[in-house]
Amino acid sequence: MSARTIPLVDLSKFEHGTPAEREAFVAELGKAFHEIGFVGVVGHGIPKQLIEDFYRTSKAFFASERPVKEKYEIAGLAGQRGYTSFGKEHAKGSTVADLKEFFQIGQEVPPEDPLKAEYPDNVAVTEIPEFTDLGMQLYRAFEQKGGALLRAIALHLHLPEAYFDQQIDKGNSILRAIHYPPITSEPKSAIRAESHEDINLITLLVGASAGGLQLLNMEGEWLDIQPEDDEIVINVGDMLQRLTNNYLKSTTHRVVNPPREQWHLPRLSIPFFLHPRGKMDLSVLESCVTPERPVAYPPITAGEYLDERLREIGLKK
Repeated sequence: MSARTIPLVDLSKFEHGTPAEREAFVAELGKAFHEIGFVGVVGHGIPKQLIEDFYRTSKAFFASERPVKEKYEIAGLAGQRGYTSFGKEHAKGSTVADLKEFFQIGQEVPPEDPLKAEYPDNVAVTEIPEFTDLGMQLYRAFEQKGGALLRAIALHLHLPEAYFDQQIDKGNSILRAIHYPPITSEPKSAIRAESHEDINLITLLVGASAGGLQLLNMEGEWLDIQPEDDEIVINVGDMLQRLTNNYLKSTTHRVVNPPREQWHLPRLSIPFFLHPRGKMDLSVLESCVTPERPVAYPPITAGEYLDERLREIGLKK
């Protein structure tokens, strides 16, 4: 077993533990997010069967013929629902597209909800009816566990425990199934996913089908992240870094190509990008401003920030 590059915490200690266990969890999570920006989480309680079933149906979708997949690429949605074909998205500041295709499932609210206009309908795949259903079940499970992690973060930041609850209730989160096809010829410089930071509050990533995920540490070294069985990898996104005035770190990460002898292996990964509602104010928290750490960012809402970043990565024109 190689040495771990990210700390490991047990979420059940926060959700069902004693006051002392909860306090210890908050301290461990806060330390990890401040120093590394990444943490591994076990004891999360998301059913293994649900994860495996969603993997299976995702695999089936990406194995479909191209015309079938392209039926689900909806113009005008900036990839926020349905399919995005190979080579559309690139990292901020890069001109080379990542070697991936993906499918996104987003928030669902009842037709009469005031937020309905902000959330387009999810795209049902008629050939694999259970794909979107399973995706929505996994979406809800991630939403719940992400909420628990943010309650721990709120306590670490000396905010009320429920600080994020209302902001993420019916938030603009995205479940993304990403398929990195086998590499068939020498890539132009693109790697499966160029170095980038995530846009959202936190990302929850459930075990990829192959390695390749790396983070950039404070010393400028790329380190492999190799989650254990049943571990979810969590990282801080730019919105949380912005809110905390760079106290919590949105760490640069990437997905590198495998060694040539493994080029024939595809890679599937399932991240959940936890977003708040678009109207959340991302102005820097006063408690995170000190003489050594003056305000680093102008005020902006989550919706405005998301819009800006989707343009930068090529999903919005």
